[in-house]
Amino acid sequence: MARSKIDLRNPIFHDDDAAREYLETVLWPHGPVCPRCGVMGDRITKMTGKSLRPGVYNCKDCRKPFSVTVGTVMERSHIALSKWVLASRLMAASKKGFSAHELHRSMDISYEGAWFLFHRLREAAKDTGGSGPLGGSGKPIEADETYIGGKAKNMHASKKPRAGGIGKKMSVVSLVDRDGRTKSFHVANVTAATVRDILTKHADRDSHLMTDTASVYVNVGREFRSHWAVNHNADQYVKHGGYVHVNSAESHFALLKRGVYGTFHSISEAHLHLYLAEFDFRANTRDLDDGERAAVLLAGAKGKRLLYRQPDQA
Repeated sequence: MARSKIDLRNPIFHDDDAAREYLETVLWPHGPVCPRCGVMGDRITKMTGKSLRPGVYNCKDCRKPFSVTVGTVMERSHIALSKWVLASRLMAASKKGFSAHELHRSMDISYEGAWFLFHRLREAAKDTGGSGPLGGSGKPIEADETYIGGKAKNMHASKKPRAGGIGKKMSVVSLVDRDGRTKSFHVANVTAATVRDILTKHADRDSHLMTDTASVYVNVGREFRSHWAVNHNADQYVKHGGYVHVNSAESHFALLKRGVYGTFHSISEAHLHLYLAEFDFRANTRDLDDGERAAVLLAGAKGKRLLYRQPDQA
């Protein structure tokens, strides 16, 4: 399949009207939809006039004006729409991520604005891979864990972990459906209880569970159709003719860590879940070209308007 390339001459990357029209085709494939009451068709009219900005529509049912950004992560943003579109394309096309500093240097935007924009797009990337449990009847599903936070040999003596420990590294557990989606989770500690909670909520227990020999998988493995493990301590990485392995999860971790070490350099624990969502998103859309992946990313912005404090929180 031919892969689309980023053509920076495309008007959607530097003309806000063209970017808005592109967003309308992505977010409203069947025509304008009121973000408040959900009506469309002849109940929606396009508003015109010298005092109105382009792209404003009016809903005849709730009598409220709206545009394509209302109800999305882009609502009320002062960042130009063309920059949102370009940033989404860069994030979708960058296998190991694209840093906010790099975006700040690449186009006329402050570092704070670039950081804000990318984090909003990471929110848009969440839950775009579909719902429901991973795996299924007789399907293999891999589970593995990794730790983010640098190598012990590079740490100050006061920060080095004790023998056999992880120190202040951040723990990540990932589930990989070889024929489908990947889901990653930041957990405080990798224990049998936390791993079981993730597996029973997000994996179909009629699946064949593939893990390494870590003790945290022993008990929960009994709840699945079968549980197979490879012994990495004995340099065993695959068995039974290549069916039993966790190499898909290890490959996902390899990309994640290359992004951390080579692109982002440091990730705050408070935001780790958003970076995991970004890498999961690219893994789950790996069969799409860059343009299609960027469109899916922007479509995920719908219904995710972010406020400083959500109305249902104290």
